[in-house]
Amino acid sequence: MNKQPITVGSKVSLVTKPPYLKTADPMPMLRPCDLLAVGDEGIVIDRRPGGYWGVKFSQGTFLMESQYIEVLNSQESSHMEM
Repeated sequence: MNKQPITVGSKVSLVTKPPYLKTADPMPMLRPCDLLAVGDEGIVIDRRPGGYWGVKFSQGTFLMESQYIEVLNSQESSHMEM
């Protein structure tokens, strides 16, 4: 399996839930991980310091580490409305 690199604008899927979610607000807040489910899709909006990606999901925009998300191939992704 050939993993695609994560870039701004990539459509990604949550592959593992983190212990908590950190919002991508100017003053980030911690949220419970059950706001997202494995398989939820989002779009990478930016790269943040500390190895985080800003990812916009339908439930909100969160800071995610690379280990929790995976780039979707165009044929894998479902139509996602934002």
